[in-house]
Amino acid sequence: MTNNEHFKAPLGAPKTGMILAAGRGTRMRPLSAITPKPLIPVAGQALIDRALDKLRIAGVERTIVNVHYLADLVEVHAKRSAQCEIIISDERDVLLETGGGITKALPSLGQDPFYLLNSDSFWMEGVANNLSLLSDHWDDDKMDALLLLAPTVSAIGYEGKGDFKMDKDGRLSRRDARTISPFVYSGAAILHPRLFKKAPDGAHSLNVQFDQAIKEERLFGLSMDGIWLHVGEPCAIDQAEKAIQNSTHMGLI
Repeated sequence: MTNNEHFKAPLGAPKTGMILAAGRGTRMRPLSAITPKPLIPVAGQALIDRALDKLRIAGVERTIVNVHYLADLVEVHAKRSAQCEIIISDERDVLLETGGGITKALPSLGQDPFYLLNSDSFWMEGVANNLSLLSDHWDDDKMDALLLLAPTVSAIGYEGKGDFKMDKDGRLSRRDARTISPFVYSGAAILHPRLFKKAPDGAHSLNVQFDQAIKEERLFGLSMDGIWLHVGEPCAIDQAEKAIQNSTHMGLI
């Protein structure tokens, strides 16, 4: 049991979640040659199980998981491991990327805001539970998306320049070219289905929706409480496991 097991989902918190688990995991080779990336273990726990645990603690009752590469393995594992209803969004024939994958899953996601989690990153909680923080800060009147952001400089396994700037009200804009942004998108968010009302057909990145929401001033962010770990390559597994080991005495898992 983690130090966040005692958190109760805020009133009105999303009861539906989606985990993006359809990627090919090419940067994780050779580990992903026979094991889909979401099933690769970090500190003894598969990446997708870490995401499922976050959603369970947040009170989610139904989770959509999209699948493509080694789809049967991911589907069987998710249904066996989860403690909530699992709905598989099948992308075996055509990989739809992040935005297209969510668009395809909209009939299963329903009409209300939902949690979104990537399966290749996770975080060690701080004092507060981050999905509960997202729910507490969600404002349906002014938001189409609320992204959980990690500080760029302290992210584990991440060497990019960050993604967003955030104003005093939490509204997000893209970082300027050739600059380093203070915030990187952690792969966790609350999204409203209306974010996809103008979605293009077929495969596309979720950045299409993010950029549209920026234009409409409806993309917001929230700085996380804790430490973010991005596990995109084999070398990042060792970094993540060392960070977990160094933090266990603080209960930050």
